[in-house]
Amino acid sequence: MQSSAERVSDYQQSKENVTPLNNQKKSITIFGMPVVWFFIFTAITMVSMYTGNLPGGMLGSLLIMMVLGELFGWIGDHTPFVKTYLGGGAIIAIFGAAYMVYAGFLPDTTVTMITDFMKTGGFLNFYIAALITGSILGMNKEILVKVGLRYFLPIFGAVIGAMLVAGLLGSLVGFSLRDAVLVITMPIMGGGMGAGAVPMSQIYSELMGNDPSYYISMLVPALALGNVFAIILASMLNILGKKVPSLTGNGQLLKGFEYKEEKPKYDIQKMGVGLMAALLFFTVGTLLGGFIPLHPYALMIIIVAIAKIADVIPATVLEGANQWYKFVAKNWTLALLFGIGIAYTDLNTVIEALTLQYILTVFGVIIGAVIGAGLLGKVVGFYPIESAITAGLCMANMGGTGDVAVLSSSKRMELMPFAQISSRLGGAIILLLAGLIIPLFM
Repeated sequence: MQSSAERVSDYQQSKENVTPLNNQKKSITIFGMPVVWFFIFTAITMVSMYTGNLPGGMLGSLLIMMVLGELFGWIGDHTPFVKTYLGGGAIIAIFGAAYMVYAGFLPDTTVTMITDFMKTGGFLNFYIAALITGSILGMNKEILVKVGLRYFLPIFGAVIGAMLVAGLLGSLVGFSLRDAVLVITMPIMGGGMGAGAVPMSQIYSELMGNDPSYYISMLVPALALGNVFAIILASMLNILGKKVPSLTGNGQLLKGFEYKEEKPKYDIQKMGVGLMAALLFFTVGTLLGGFIPLHPYALMIIIVAIAKIADVIPATVLEGANQWYKFVAKNWTLALLFGIGIAYTDLNTVIEALTLQYILTVFGVIIGAVIGAGLLGKVVGFYPIESAITAGLCMANMGGTGDVAVLSSSKRMELMPFAQISSRLGGAIILLLAGLIIPLFM
């Protein structure tokens, strides 16, 4: 049975009769529609944008993101080498968008509109709320209980592995241990910008002096470049899993459970219930975040998991949340990735960091995280590849935005709950470690 992650990135090709002899050939489709019609949609959208007549707010933003995200995604998934080794549509959607901003191909008003839609408009939160709620409520309860606290061992394995490998490679190419660990490793493993680099810059400022903005300028290149390597290695781990099937659960984290998802009968009203459930659980996480010093995503995961384990959610809500999550993942993943490229990816920052020594050390962080998480994941009974992706790469990417890109690249979107545990709770662990480690280098 095809997994939900595979269905997210699967661009179906229909067959049609082209001659009276019933000879058939594949017709090209993009986003499930004939390519000619897709380009008609695209042309109208582009004319509207470049003439300044694109609707404002959510309407114009989502249209641009869907049209160009699907176009770039299709190109990436059909380009040799890119589709095999670089994450295919996921990475092209992100960096294609970032390049359009960098080269000035998008009007400033469009860039501002999409950035506002992604950030203050809350589209990223909207997307992740659907994925967290639906994927946990639709998860096999027994697997959720079995994973439990064991998941934190591969997270620590990822952190230790990243520090060791980065410290070794950094020292070989001329970085001090202090720079390799504090300036490169810690921000990469710190849960993204909002939950990682920004509060980390405050910690660094308080303990080492200088303004927080000084440390932000040091931390962001590592974070951005680490995110690139995480996406690429996610794709390579997917390839490794196909070549060595014993290393992967094909989207299942825990060994010994062959849970096959039943194909649901989609119900529009149930999907509406699922939408409401996703919004409510995110609101609960935000509410609790006002009293508990954890990120709302982390609190949301805990609350949804408790509700699932306690078996207090009606079947209608469980089914609706799962169906809504699949709708969102199927139709808006590439749109979201395009928005990530616009709002969160600065090519100038990435390019300025591209010295050979820096690249090798960052690469060492990601490799160390993969090895540490994979090995200790195997110790606690997880499939090494799924453990390396969730506890390793999703610790080393750019938080919630990176989680989407990594899981999309690895074709394992159903692992989002574990990815979010890594980004949010794992990021909190890194902030704690930063406060403990920094005095050692003073």
